[in-house]
Amino acid sequence: MVARKVERRAQGHFNTGCLPIRGRGNSLATAFAARSDCRVAYLCDVDTSLFASRSASLAELQKGRAPRCVADFRKALDDRSVDAVVIATPDHWHCLAALWACEAGKDVYVEAPLSHNAWEGRRLVEAARKHHRIVQAGHQTRSAPYALSAKKYLDEGKLGPIHFCRVIDQKGQSNFLAKPDSRVPKGLDWDMWNGPAPQAAYNVNYHNNWHGWWRYSGGDMAVEGVQQLDLARWLCGLKHPKSVYCTGGRFDSEGANETPDTLSAIYEFDRLVMTFELTLYTPYMLKLSPTVRNGETFPYWPHCATRIEIYGSEGVMLIAPLGGGWQVFARPRREQPSLVDRAYGQPTDALHQENFVQSLRSRALPAADVAEAHRSALLVHYANISLRTGGQKLLIDPKSEQILDNAAAMTLFRRTYRKPWVMDAGG
Repeated sequence: MVARKVERRAQGHFNTGCLPIRGRGNSLATAFAARSDCRVAYLCDVDTSLFASRSASLAELQKGRAPRCVADFRKALDDRSVDAVVIATPDHWHCLAALWACEAGKDVYVEAPLSHNAWEGRRLVEAARKHHRIVQAGHQTRSAPYALSAKKYLDEGKLGPIHFCRVIDQKGQSNFLAKPDSRVPKGLDWDMWNGPAPQAAYNVNYHNNWHGWWRYSGGDMAVEGVQQLDLARWLCGLKHPKSVYCTGGRFDSEGANETPDTLSAIYEFDRLVMTFELTLYTPYMLKLSPTVRNGETFPYWPHCATRIEIYGSEGVMLIAPLGGGWQVFARPRREQPSLVDRAYGQPTDALHQENFVQSLRSRALPAADVAEAHRSALLVHYANISLRTGGQKLLIDPKSEQILDNAAAMTLFRRTYRKPWVMDAGG
């Protein structure tokens, strides 16, 4: 079996298992199945009602080779012919599924954010290195030519010294009303869906609005804002902050959502301050359109919902992740914009998937390596910990990544894992 795997990899063909197969998971499974150098060998989902339709559509893409459908993804991990797994679960499953895959000798493509909490992210980095696994996080912008050109522009010093970066996540996202617990839908293994989170009866809000509960997610900052934070941190060449302060809350209280709809976080690095601003009651802010992502125009920056502003001594760079492109402006002339340089955006998914497959072949670290994704996820976790402890200023030890002299904050640094969905302390 090992010899056959080596031969298959030498020929450039990779067998993958994809979980789950709803929403983003289905998009990724379809994308990898459409590649000539990959075959989706397993579809994994705790909701078995999806199997028939998803399997049929992938079989058509794979010239009749239907994937095997399993409710427990560990069956795919036990199959030695599987080279890699693609993980697009809710956030609370990302690290545990990826760690088990590494231990089983599989490479991993896992959606962002990398982790549900700070502690488990470091455990996954350690597991990836220990087992010599490629782990690519879904920070797709790192593989885009326009982002690479922005990085080169900044690294060459064309914007001058940079001491301030502003990161924006603004959109319209209404609260959801409380729902009573109910019977588990037919075909759904709710216990496994809930996984390492605290035990809970089935609730449609847990299932469909998981991003609004601390037990499953870090809110929109984790679901979407982490893409902007990762791009900003990478472009500015930053690692760990020295301190983090965050304030805000859920001001639309007519609903069940626990996570904030408004917040402002301040990160202090050496000689640079970064801010992150979130508003979810602002539907007039615009997410990127296909026109922008296809490279035909730029966002209207004042209303771009996912923009980053990087301020240097020579100008300001405005850039958006996931295909938004970038522009640099100097001092206006006669109250009109003074455009210095630019690069149009483009779709990023296929480029990032190609980067992952190339890393499977070369064994070189991918564009969004697990260690980089972990550092970016930490920015989310630190801010949420500060917010949830009353807006305390957190001091960070860059070596241990832990919070200094604050026992209350450290209680949120990791979670208690529910058996048997346990992540070992040693990774």
